[in-house]
Amino acid sequence: MTESRTAPPRAAVVVAAVLVGLLAVGVIVASRFAPDTESAPPVAGGPLGLVPIEAPQATAPECAALLGALPGELPSGGAALAALPLADPAPAGATAWGDRIDPVVLRCGLRKPPELTPTAALQVVSGVQWLPVRGTGSTTWFLVDRPVYAALTMPDAAGSGPLQTVSEVVAAELPAQPVDP
Repeated sequence: MTESRTAPPRAAVVVAAVLVGLLAVGVIVASRFAPDTESAPPVAGGPLGLVPIEAPQATAPECAALLGALPGELPSGGAALAALPLADPAPAGATAWGDRIDPVVLRCGLRKPPELTPTAALQVVSGVQWLPVRGTGSTTWFLVDRPVYAALTMPDAAGSGPLQTVSEVVAAELPAQPVDP
């Protein structure tokens, strides 16, 4: 007995080929317009996570006074940097403004910075002495002439507005004292 095989109808083969082609085009188009989840910026609505660092005086009354007097916005190059919510558990003595990618961060109650030496170059802003420590793309300004040490870390693009405003608050809230290198 001989078995006879017949080829599928030509119309079915053409329809299948067209459907496969359309599917391939659809996948390519979708991949070009779908968001890239690996390089997408963080979600804008979530709180900012800060890594805890050693700040033995973060709960001191001076830090509470300073943090309580800071404004909800800081000026930056003609724009305003709004205060950011911090993710729980938020480190004591910390606050932030701006965006989640390059925020301006203030931490109060820190230990004396090791860069504070008798020959360190200090800068005075609104009567407040700061020790600038430059990094890649940002500068951390250490408050060195008040009863507590604090650090204001700012991206270079933030300009001088945040430092000026924080200096004015520090001058009004915390008494000056001699620098102890």
